Amino acid sequence: SVWLGEQIQEKGVGNGISMIIFAGIVAQTIPGIWQIFQDNVLQGPGLTGIITFVVMIAALLIVVTIVTWFYGAVRRLPMQYTRSERDYGEESYLPLRVNVSGVIPVIFASSLITTPQTILQAFVGSWGNQSWYRITSQIFSLQTWQGTIFYGLLIILFTFFYAFVQVNPEKTADNLQKQGSYIVGVRPGNETKEFFSRLLNSLSGPGSIFLALVAVVPLLAQNFGLLDRNSGIGLGGTSLLIVIGVAVDLMRQIEGLTEKKTMLV
Repeated sequence: SVWLGEQIQEKGVGNGISMIIFAGIVAQTIPGIWQIFQDNVLQGPGLTGIITFVVMIAALLIVVTIVTWFYGAVRRLPMQYTRSERDYGEESYLPLRVNVSGVIPVIFASSLITTPQTILQAFVGSWGNQSWYRITSQIFSLQTWQGTIFYGLLIILFTFFYAFVQVNPEKTADNLQKQGSYIVGVRPGNETKEFFSRLLNSLSGPGSIFLALVAVVPLLAQNFGLLDRNSGIGLGGTSLLIVIGVAVDLMRQIEGLTEKKTMLV
C-alpha cells in the first residue's frame, strides 16, 4: 500500500496514502448506510425507526456541512510589495488555511493507536495476565475511554506539530523577504517569523480541539453505552474527518491544476 500510495502521489493527484484510506472508507459507506436503513426502517419498530433514521441522516448532513466549512476556512493576510515594477493588484493577500494541518493529524493518531494494538494482540497468550499488558492494552484501544482520550490528545499534539511542518515560520519569513513582500503591519525578518509562530499557535488551538471532538465524541458515546457498537458508527468521526479532509484537498489541487492549464492555454 505504501508503494501504491507513492505512485498515486507521484503520477496522480492528492496524497497517495490518504487517497487509499479515502477509497477504503467510501467503499464501506453505502453498505453501512444501507444496514442502518434496514435495521431502523425495513426491520425497525415502525414509525420510531423511520424517525430515528431520518434524524441520523439529518445529523450527518449537518456535521458534514460544519466540517466542510471548517476545512474550507481561510485566513487572508494582507500583503504589500516593495518592488513597484511587479503588479499584484490592489487586494493582494496571502491565504492561510485555518486548519493548516488538514486531516494528517487524524491519520497519524489513528496509526499510532492501531499499530501497537495489533502488536499487543500477538502476545496476548504470553503476557495477557500481566498488569502492564492490561494497562497498555487499555491505552492503545479505541474500545476504552482511556484509549479514546489518549487518541484525542494525540490528535491535538499532531495538529500543532504538523502545522509548523506545513508552514515553517522561519522559511516562510525568509521567502517573503527574498520576494520583496511583507505582511501589512509586520516588519520583514524576525518579526514576521514571530508573527507566523503566534498565528499558527492561535489557529492550531481551536483547530486541534475541533478535530479531537469530532473524532472522539462518537467513540466516547460508544464506550459509555450511548451508541451500539454494532451500529456501524464506530469510527464515524474519524472516518468523516478523513473523507472530508481528503476530498477538500483533492478539489483544491484539481482547481489549481485546472487554473494553471487555463493560464498556459
